[in-house]
Amino acid sequence: MARQTQRLTSREGTPVDAWVGTRIAARRQALGLSQTALAGRVGVSFQQIQKYETGINRISASRLHQIALALGAEPGSFFPALDPSSTQGEGPAATRPSAGSPAARLAEAISRIPRRKARQALIVLAECLAEPPGAQP
Repeated sequence: MARQTQRLTSREGTPVDAWVGTRIAARRQALGLSQTALAGRVGVSFQQIQKYETGINRISASRLHQIALALGAEPGSFFPALDPSSTQGEGPAATRPSAGSPAARLAEAISRIPRRKARQALIVLAECLAEPPGAQP
């Protein structure tokens, strides 16, 4: 029996949608916002924010722009970094930090900081120290 390819509707998410959603959730949490608060800023229900963050629903370009404005971020910051040396077609999993890498160690350490404001301050510091995308060292 031939295997049928499942067609996605315009609202169903893909692995990239899930990646974008996790980045939105991380930014929202770093700012100390609830899903309800972000939903209010964007003009959707908190359930819709849940669906975006889990990658169940796709995010249109205009909605991503609204979310980015509400979170004080660039829309492109929610996407996986492009690595010209990687094979085309590889998804976001290829850009995730490997266990034991500095990025993974930092993420793990930040997640163990008990005070929310301290975590937020550290994230803001890291963002300030990071070079903007495309900057030459």
